[in-house]
Amino acid sequence: MSAHTTEPSGVAVAVHASDPMTALGAASILGSDGRLRVLPESDIALAEMIVIIEEAVGDKALAFLREVRTKSRLDTSPRCVIVTDRLRIDGLTAIQYGTAAVLQRSNTSDDELLRTVVAVSQGAAYLPPWLQGSLLNQFDRIRRDVLEPNGLTMSGMSARERDVLRLLADGHSTEEVAVRVGYSERTVKNVLHSLMSRHGLNNRAHAVAFAWRAGVI
Repeated sequence: MSAHTTEPSGVAVAVHASDPMTALGAASILGSDGRLRVLPESDIALAEMIVIIEEAVGDKALAFLREVRTKSRLDTSPRCVIVTDRLRIDGLTAIQYGTAAVLQRSNTSDDELLRTVVAVSQGAAYLPPWLQGSLLNQFDRIRRDVLEPNGLTMSGMSARERDVLRLLADGHSTEEVAVRVGYSERTVKNVLHSLMSRHGLNNRAHAVAFAWRAGVI
C-alpha cells in the first residue's frame, strides 16, 4: 500500500522579532487560524508573508527584508506586515521591500493582528493615515523634481508618448498620427519602439492597452 502525503495548507507566514517571547506569542495567534501556516524562521525562504514585530523598525529590519527577498525560493517576493511604534524607514522604501501593512504595536490587539495578516495574505493592504500622507508627499516630490523636468508622468510615459497612443487608440495610422502631432513618421515609430522596449510590450495594440490600463488615455 502506497503512502499518501498531504500538501500543507494555508498561507506560509514567518514571524521575525528580536524578543523570543513576542515571536512565540505572535506565532501562536497566527497559527490558530487555518488560513495561515506559521513557519520556523529557519524556513523563511519559503514564507509567503513576513510579520516583523519590533519596538522600532529601521535599517536593521530593512537589511533583514532585503536578505529575505534575496533568499526567497518563491516566484513572487513575500509581503510584509510591520508591527512597531517607531517606523524609521520612509514609506516608499518600506513598500519597495514588500510592506503591505503597518500596525502600531502598543495599540494592536491579538484579533487585529490576526485580521490584518489574513487580509494582507488575501491581497489587501493597510497603511495608517500618517503614512499615507507621507507617501503622497513623496510621490509629489518625485513628480515635481524628477518626472516633470524629464517630461514624464507617474505612469512613466512622456506627454509625446501619450499623444501618440491616444491617436492610435482612435484608429489613426502612424502616418496620420505624424501629421496630427507634427512629427515625422519615423519619429512616431521611434517613440513607439522606445515605449514598447521600456515596458516590455509586444506590439502597438499591447502598448495602447497598457496605456489604457494605466489611465493615461
